[in-house]
Amino acid sequence: MLELSFDSGIVARILGILFPIVAIVLVGYFYGLRHNPEMKVANRINMDIFVPALILGAMASRNFEPERYIGLAGAAAILLLLCGALAFPVARWLRLPWRTFVPPMMFNNSANIGIPLAVLTWGESALPAAVILYTVSNVLHFSVGVHMLDSHASLLRLWRNPTLISVAVGITIAVLRIPVWEPVVTALQLLGNVAVPLLLFALGVRMRHVRFTDLGAPLVGALVRPVVGIGLAWVLAGLLGLNERDTAMLLVFGALPPAVMNFLFAERYHQDPERVAAIVLIGNLATVFMLPLALMLVL
Repeated sequence: MLELSFDSGIVARILGILFPIVAIVLVGYFYGLRHNPEMKVANRINMDIFVPALILGAMASRNFEPERYIGLAGAAAILLLLCGALAFPVARWLRLPWRTFVPPMMFNNSANIGIPLAVLTWGESALPAAVILYTVSNVLHFSVGVHMLDSHASLLRLWRNPTLISVAVGITIAVLRIPVWEPVVTALQLLGNVAVPLLLFALGVRMRHVRFTDLGAPLVGALVRPVVGIGLAWVLAGLLGLNERDTAMLLVFGALPPAVMNFLFAERYHQDPERVAAIVLIGNLATVFMLPLALMLVL
């Protein structure tokens, strides 16, 4: 049974896990305030090269077994869809258009925060599972999420996404047991090592745009999303019989804040991007309080 633990050793471990994440985000935040860098090119390179390399490097390694993560992937997909369904009545209560509120409540920050948090908490052996969780969120975001914002959007763009291409290649290599020359795997891992710190740094740079106005919906989302996500994760893990570590990773996955991509999509499809940005950014700031609670449940 899950319960909160306030053992000093656990608290110290949680601080040790979260400090590198918060520190890198703060470096990005203060650098952004001083220099106002244009991160568009860096973010594109990261999503086109470094993140796909991170994923492919993890999946091409000899210890990656995709069939082992079927239950975790299914639980993550159900969790995200249920979070979206439960967000509809909340959006109505807040008197917001559902296209503004529901997507940020569905699609979480499984890249910028999810991947580094998993690795810092459970070690490098957790990277494949973290990649699977990120992949599930990304596939749903580029299919269901895009369709929610624009019912006429083409789903063919889903297969042009470098991240998803790397996932498809990686799973093919793993399933067919295709041998990959070790120096190639090393090169992919070296490229992938750039992804996580750059994701966190970019998140910090974006945080400088937070505006503390009209905070009703952002504050509700910052509280409701992780609480509902953790509750759903706990129920789904029990129903699907996930093992202890997968259960723990799903609980932390459920507590993650909205993905920054929600703002990018809202801007692209003209769905109240300023308010979506506030929901995303306040939700990410709230992780300073919400993630320690989630980690206390699983450590």
